[in-house]
Amino acid sequence: MSDLESFRAETREWLEANCPPEMREPVRDEGDVYWGGRNAKFKNDAQKAWFEACREKGYTVPEWPKEYGGAGLSAAEGKALRQEMARIGARPPLSSFGIWMLGPALLHFGTEGQKTKFLNEIANGEIRWCQGYSEPGSGSDLVSMQTFGEDKGDHWIVNGQKIWTSYADEADWIFCLVRTDKQNKYQGITFMLFDMAGTGVSTKPIKLISGNSPFCETFMDDVKVPKSYGDDIPAYVGEINRGWDVAKYLLGHEREMISGAGGGDRTAAIGAAMKRNAGELDPVLRAELAQFDVDALSYAAMGEKFLDELKVGKGHPAQPNMMKYVGTELNKRRHELMMAAGGSRALEWESEETSGGKPSRNWLRTKANSIEGGTSEVMLNVISKRILDLPGA
Repeated sequence: MSDLESFRAETREWLEANCPPEMREPVRDEGDVYWGGRNAKFKNDAQKAWFEACREKGYTVPEWPKEYGGAGLSAAEGKALRQEMARIGARPPLSSFGIWMLGPALLHFGTEGQKTKFLNEIANGEIRWCQGYSEPGSGSDLVSMQTFGEDKGDHWIVNGQKIWTSYADEADWIFCLVRTDKQNKYQGITFMLFDMAGTGVSTKPIKLISGNSPFCETFMDDVKVPKSYGDDIPAYVGEINRGWDVAKYLLGHEREMISGAGGGDRTAAIGAAMKRNAGELDPVLRAELAQFDVDALSYAAMGEKFLDELKVGKGHPAQPNMMKYVGTELNKRRHELMMAAGGSRALEWESEETSGGKPSRNWLRTKANSIEGGTSEVMLNVISKRILDLPGA
């Protein structure tokens, strides 16, 4: 038996022993997702047990180095772990923008002090982050952002507004783009880290058409951001005024995260359709479901190919744009099919406080997929220019 085969066998045994049955069921609502943070609460004992088992094993961030809270797995081992978790339908033990976005940026640009402090806090579920990028009037043209940090020597005074800040009202800290030089458009932005509980930081939820409020407006009024939190722990990532380099790197990981919706349970639409129609499907709908299944499998294969290329240094910088575009379009198609299969029953709509109306609410929520993290139009422009090299793109 090869080393990888031995690892897979050991992983399968560990998962059977440590993943509770309740954590192998599909996620039904927000409470089924554990985000960590200083105000986090477990929904039940099974969720707590699963998180703690993975935290002790380093499986909240399995491919991060052990000194930063991970398990130090190789790329091949990490892939095997994901496959084994998918095999039993295991839920992620911890969901976190720190894992998906800030963590990779810190691993690449952070100081040793930042890595030791923040990465371990992320891996252990001790801190919940939000992202301060978009502003009113500065969405796709992100570099036009105007939130400004006035240099006061050992600190900045930050004033401005961010919008579409996911779960800002639940977050502990924010990684935030702040303009620190008004004379230089690209090399005048600093990538700052600061506490959401600080004086002058406030949030306001934005209610979407689905009736839910995952997004917020975030306001900064004379917020004092120190330039350092201790030895080798600056309050900014990378260099002052060079935060755009960090921002671009992080955007690739954000788009990969959003694209993951396209790689979700590809059988969800088919299962829902069969259940609601007692196995009898309209031939046209049946053909659409079959085409969706083929496309979802193709998408998963593309993702594996891109990941393998990235691990050996052959990844194209625009590949996350491809994943983001295709993944979001697939997720929208999935929910369109689920609505079509449900017929008039899928149009049920009850108050936000009840469990009713979930199919229609989820369907409406997917409309934002092709806007958040860069619009589909922007993604197609990048693909045209960077990959297809089309004239005039």
